[in-house]
Amino acid sequence: MSTDAPAKPGTLKETERVQTGPGGPGRGPMGGGMIGQKADTFWPSLKRLLARLHPERHKAYAVLVLTVLSVAATAVGPWILGRATDLVFAGLIGKDVLASGATQEQAVEALRAQGEDDRADMLASMDLTDGVDFSAVADVLLVVLAVYVVASLLAWVGGWLLNDVVQHTVLRMRSEVEDKVHRLPLGYFDKQPRGELLSRVTNDIDNISQTLQQTMSQMLNSLLTVLAVLAMMFWISPVLAMVALVSVPISMYVTGAVMKRSQGLFIQQWRRTGTLNAHIEETFSGHAIVKVFGRQAEAERVFAEQNDELYRASYGAQFVSGLIMPIMMFVGNLNYVVIAVLGGLRVASGTMSLGDVQAFIQYSRQFTQPLTQVASMLNLLQSGVASAERVFELLDAEEETPEATGRPASAADARGEVRFEDVSFSYDPERPLIEHLSLVAEPGHTVAIVGPTGAGKTTMVNLVMRFYDPQSGRILVDGVDIASVPRADLRGRIGMVLQDTWLFAGTIRDNIAYGRPDATEEQVLEAARATFVDRFVHSLPDGYDTMIDEDGSNLSAGERQLITIARAFLKDPALLILDEATSSVDTRTELLLQHAMAALRSDRTSFVIAHRLSTIRDADLILVMEDGSIVEQGSHDELLVADGAYARLYRSQFEAAVEDVVA
Repeated sequence: MSTDAPAKPGTLKETERVQTGPGGPGRGPMGGGMIGQKADTFWPSLKRLLARLHPERHKAYAVLVLTVLSVAATAVGPWILGRATDLVFAGLIGKDVLASGATQEQAVEALRAQGEDDRADMLASMDLTDGVDFSAVADVLLVVLAVYVVASLLAWVGGWLLNDVVQHTVLRMRSEVEDKVHRLPLGYFDKQPRGELLSRVTNDIDNISQTLQQTMSQMLNSLLTVLAVLAMMFWISPVLAMVALVSVPISMYVTGAVMKRSQGLFIQQWRRTGTLNAHIEETFSGHAIVKVFGRQAEAERVFAEQNDELYRASYGAQFVSGLIMPIMMFVGNLNYVVIAVLGGLRVASGTMSLGDVQAFIQYSRQFTQPLTQVASMLNLLQSGVASAERVFELLDAEEETPEATGRPASAADARGEVRFEDVSFSYDPERPLIEHLSLVAEPGHTVAIVGPTGAGKTTMVNLVMRFYDPQSGRILVDGVDIASVPRADLRGRIGMVLQDTWLFAGTIRDNIAYGRPDATEEQVLEAARATFVDRFVHSLPDGYDTMIDEDGSNLSAGERQLITIARAFLKDPALLILDEATSSVDTRTELLLQHAMAALRSDRTSFVIAHRLSTIRDADLILVMEDGSIVEQGSHDELLVADGAYARLYRSQFEAAVEDVVA
């Protein structure tokens, strides 16, 4: 709902601080927030995000067990495969050595006698055979195949369970955000660009989903692989394992340095995304106005600026974080070369078998590759946590005051009396709006509220609807303080028609029945006929089953307004609020609607906000507001005789027009 006074400016967090542009404080030139400060809550936000997995903890434990078994099976594979290498190598060497008829021991002694102790040690450590035992090699390969098949099956089941864990977690988060949006006060939406809010609800949650899905699977697998491979490396050769571990502190240092730099850039990237979405949504929804006032060039300029800012933030984030992979690969290759050289020397000295060296080289690759993957996943994790921070900011936003536990009078006892008792309210404490307002709207009366823009007309009905609560005083409906009853019960007895129509994507029938889902077909048609919707519906191809676009663009503004009036008519409320409800219809239809709304207003209290004074001549009470205060009140004739503020407004609308015609 629009208000006649500016929304109260909130105190934003450092991560939400915006620049002041021509569009006003907190907005860009076309209304988009210019946000992009660095956040330093990575670890708390990550911890909070992971805590959301708690309801799925049993499945998560199962994923952990399956991953451990899968990694263990994968880790033992190279060692088993090394046995096949040993069989082949022993067979090839043994075929040459044993061909002369000498035994292995005799061959070793002959080499020592010749002074070739290294070759003798290598030969002594081997189990030589006369040729390659292909049957034994095949058995080893079958075992390796079985191990890898089991590891793959375990990994597949674990991945399936993990997907279930993540998607249920994100499902709950989306539900929490949806529920939170309905608990937020109207003032929150007044301060937030709509595109920015939509970006948090859609883009950021999708990014969280992708981050959890990828990082949890790969990081868990990578970390466990590092532990399993490290254990196998120490078992095979503690000396070479210590050499391989030199790469760990180097990797950690590189990862930490890059993360520190890229985290702020990822925060900027997602905030710039929300800013750009806000601008696009704003200019697209007001595309016609932008063209009418010739502001395409400015809109394109702002888009180009914000798009360039998003490009720079995204490029910087991806470039800096992308340095992790090549640096880690370089460290891994150095590690590989050192291990290959040292391993070859140890094979030559007989202290290790060729199969163990082969397995160790594979392990060194498996050791550095998970470290690289972890570094890469930390890059993705930063992006996901940046999105999580934005979603948590929404979930942590201050909600409406807690609901009361009382109940309003039953619908049968509703009379529609509205009483303001010494009510004061302002959006900004430094700019008073409504001060010490007292009035009584009698049951069944029509109260018209007129006055210049910014006088507080719409603010009055916002207070009645409890979109805002007064700072002092109280408002009573049928003698009950509205602060003591649940908002849903209060609003359930009120019908409202706004100047800005709102229709959803659905049929005309569905839109009319929105406020009363249990209405019968005949009741819907009766409301449509009473508000003259029936007059234009039959000219449409599908009648009442005509689908309305999301923004109602396939109907005229007047037709959209008639549907919203029919919606209020069908609800049959005890209290009716009309905020410039006929501003979008033609003069002839307006006259017909005045008769329809006269019937609608009968036997119920009505607040009518109007700028065209011709529409409220028959009101029982007219309130003239200026600067949040009621300066005059009375009937139309009484106020004209008083020759005050109302009379001046009336003459400005009618007598000036007559003078122009005469001239």
